[in-house]
Amino acid sequence: MTSFNRSTSRRLKKLTQIPSVWEGDRRPLSSPNQFSDSEAKGECILWVDYSQGVVRGMDVVASDIGPEAIVRTLMQAMEHPQSPARPARPQRIVVKDREIQFYLRGVLQDLDIAIDYAPELPLIDELFRGFADILDSQTPDLPPQYAQILREKAFAIWQAAPWEFLEEQQILSIEINKWDVGTLYASVMGMLGMEYGILFYRSEESLKQFRAAVLTDQESTEHLEEAFLKQDCLFLTFESADETHEDEDQGDDLADLPLSEIDPTFGNIHPLEGLRAVLYDEEALVILVAIESLSRFIRDRRRQLHEDIFPTLSRRYRISLPQSEESTKSVPVTVSTMPQLAAELEEMAGFDIDDQEIDNLDFQSLQDDLIPEDSFLSLDVVSWEMLDFLRKGVSYHQAGEIKQVGDGLPVILIQTSRPKAKTVIERIEATGGLKAICFNPGADSFDGDRYDLGLLQTQNGELFLFGEFLDEDPTHVEARKKWNQRCKNTKGYCGLIIAKGLTGASRGNPQLRDMMALFEARSLSPKDLGIGTLQLMPQLKFE
Repeated sequence: MTSFNRSTSRRLKKLTQIPSVWEGDRRPLSSPNQFSDSEAKGECILWVDYSQGVVRGMDVVASDIGPEAIVRTLMQAMEHPQSPARPARPQRIVVKDREIQFYLRGVLQDLDIAIDYAPELPLIDELFRGFADILDSQTPDLPPQYAQILREKAFAIWQAAPWEFLEEQQILSIEINKWDVGTLYASVMGMLGMEYGILFYRSEESLKQFRAAVLTDQESTEHLEEAFLKQDCLFLTFESADETHEDEDQGDDLADLPLSEIDPTFGNIHPLEGLRAVLYDEEALVILVAIESLSRFIRDRRRQLHEDIFPTLSRRYRISLPQSEESTKSVPVTVSTMPQLAAELEEMAGFDIDDQEIDNLDFQSLQDDLIPEDSFLSLDVVSWEMLDFLRKGVSYHQAGEIKQVGDGLPVILIQTSRPKAKTVIERIEATGGLKAICFNPGADSFDGDRYDLGLLQTQNGELFLFGEFLDEDPTHVEARKKWNQRCKNTKGYCGLIIAKGLTGASRGNPQLRDMMALFEARSLSPKDLGIGTLQLMPQLKFE
């Protein structure tokens, strides 16, 4: 048995011994009357002076911590008690656990303190009853009668993964007309692999106001937080159940975790309430109906929602309610896509390149002979500091009006041999320079494979293929997510770097001295480009 060292015992014996009886115990934090999904993860240790009716020491420890914890708390109660008590040691200690009694007798044998057993500890029993009343009176995160079904519906959404084909601005309306809710406007988060969930806005106006505020103040953390709290919406988000996965700096993606490690969270945001991670009865029913109708719509219209152009779709459902809802057994709900609103939100975000009339461009045939076949290709980012060095160091630089937002400029890096790099640069320069970079869908009509095609658009309207990436390639999917986010941060600006050194020591990792040209351009979405899905035939042709 661990005991005090002699110097500690001498120090404690110097404390004034007062004619008091102290009670001590450790008990679980949870109340036996609490909800089954409550997670009390520890025990409370209490030392009280029964004679004076005051708490001298209190601590919360993990339930698997050994008996040493109760001694540590006792030492605090003696040497550093809670106010108004003064440092002292008691004449007598009473506990209601035989094991604790025998343990303390061994540890405290040199301190002249009597250690007794009693079946009841009146003062501590009263304190823990008060703790239990407080716990029982706390509002649970979800109404108990809806908690299980809400979690089940949330996991159904997680497995349906609407963020794989719906962007945040592609809004779905959910017309409920019950519980003082008319229509909810669902925005799906997760395509960028950062935050997964669904925001259910109570009004179209709130959605637009938040988007406008974010676009205006995205560099100000204070203003972003204010804009966030001014939203009027219910939400479902997903987090890692294991806190070790929550470090964003590690680059972990929730989508890579098994279902058992995913934890759904529900809540409400309102300008006058702020953020509340609690749902009351009517809110729980509203979000339950919204999630179920959205799940059915995704299941029924999944193929159409995968199309490049956000389609006009609508479907009516009758959603059954849990039996605890007395007056109504089911609710009619209509779910619809909102292409016009999506287009308006894209325009707000600056995806409509103002200085280019994309629809009026006379596109010529796609060319695939600009980039040498053996080139090294990567989607990367150049920090703003490095960009300044790069602009000065390359032999050819095409400048752009770039806004320095985010972690840097998203770039396509192409490394080849010095002679071939020089030829690529000269060809782009001969067309008037680089105008835009785009990723456009492509399909192989023979084997059914779908591709993400990397395209370069020059100032004279020509299109050049720089890469073919399978849609199912996880490495490319992750790189595209980061590319999309960075292009959003820079308001659509990006760059193309041409580097030499493919056969040298810097192969696959070109250094600043290897970079020969920097073309600053714009990023276009497939919708901006407006050429549809390209069919991979003996030659690429427009669909």
